[in-house]
Amino acid sequence: MAKEDRFSRRSVMAGTVALGMALSPLARAMEKGVGKPPFPVDDDIGRPIDPPPPGYFAVSGRSGPGLTVTPDTERGGWVTSEAAVDRKGVRFKGPGPAPANPLPWGNSDSGRVVTQGLIPPVKPLLHLHLRDTIICLGGDGHYYMTGSTGDDIWKHNDGIELWRSPDLKNWDYLGLVWSIERDGGWEKQWKVRKGDYFRAIWAPEIHFINGNYYICHSISRSGIAILRSTTGKAEGPYVHAFSPDKPLRNGIDATLFGDDDGSVYLTYGGAFEMVRLKPDLSGYDGEWRAVTLETPDLDPVHHNKKCVRHGYTDIGFEGATMFKHDGRYYLGAVDRFENNRYSFAFATSRSPFGPYRDRYESVSCGGGGNVFRDKQGQWWCTIFGNDDEAPFREKPGIVPARMDERGHLVPDFGRRSV
Repeated sequence: MAKEDRFSRRSVMAGTVALGMALSPLARAMEKGVGKPPFPVDDDIGRPIDPPPPGYFAVSGRSGPGLTVTPDTERGGWVTSEAAVDRKGVRFKGPGPAPANPLPWGNSDSGRVVTQGLIPPVKPLLHLHLRDTIICLGGDGHYYMTGSTGDDIWKHNDGIELWRSPDLKNWDYLGLVWSIERDGGWEKQWKVRKGDYFRAIWAPEIHFINGNYYICHSISRSGIAILRSTTGKAEGPYVHAFSPDKPLRNGIDATLFGDDDGSVYLTYGGAFEMVRLKPDLSGYDGEWRAVTLETPDLDPVHHNKKCVRHGYTDIGFEGATMFKHDGRYYLGAVDRFENNRYSFAFATSRSPFGPYRDRYESVSCGGGGNVFRDKQGQWWCTIFGNDDEAPFREKPGIVPARMDERGHLVPDFGRRSV
């Protein structure tokens, strides 16, 4: 049998019937139609598996350049879902072709965070399917943006895409700067996640640190990695900074922070632990250390259930980020506020490793991205819309922010978004 024919529905079915054997998970899936999850949903430990057959996924692994925002694309967007009951479903609202598996949109982009006066009005930067939006100001004076891309990151994507802008308004698409298949090491291995084939880069972050560009990323059920540009350019090419054969840690949402003295720090997930790296990010410069929150926020409506189970001692449960202002370190992680809003909680310390204090909700609905300063020194918080209070869903956006008298990062209602 030719290799490309081995996974055809006719071949699998005929062979199974002829042998009188019970159908394999893949055969049962293809009996129902290519692309149906072939394993039980509780098969979720991330066990290695051979790649899916060609054509198994009907979704693209890239988001592409995106479109200029118009009145038709200021709202709406995409809501990809991993819930067991609709794990092949996508909610969609907007111009252009609908997904092959649309689900009802409902009130997914209610914009309550704006109408309730929690953030100023904000529009997406592009009509672009992008989760976990990250923007950094590079050494060449351009802004660079990346994030989780592709039609459905709960299944697969091709790698890391990158955009560049001189002014946060006009964006050029630089393409796929790092490919799992072409450039990956341990990342090439397919896994089973929630009953389906899985291989997707989550929450890649581009950073300009100590004169070079680095991208950290994660793969669910596998772990985190750091990539280094070999050219000193944001578009790469990129190779592993170290440890190409295995993840640095089992987790998601890796982030980097470069300090004023050249020290570099790595954390991930809900910022539960942190390690110092060598200045060129070629390895560790110390041991992993637990991060502590000295003054827990005991209000349960300010927390995801995971944090409640941990006794409110976590800053958040995922989406770690870090920056520094006025000699203080700001460590953030995403939590659910009022049982819904996907926002950053921040706490501060005089030391990178803590202990941290004074936890608070920062820019509402602004979780899962990062905080940065523009060329004029003004603060911004990215937003991509990961709850139904947001004005758009799974698109890149930025909210103007400022430091208030308490040293809290809060929305800036005196400035317009771009």
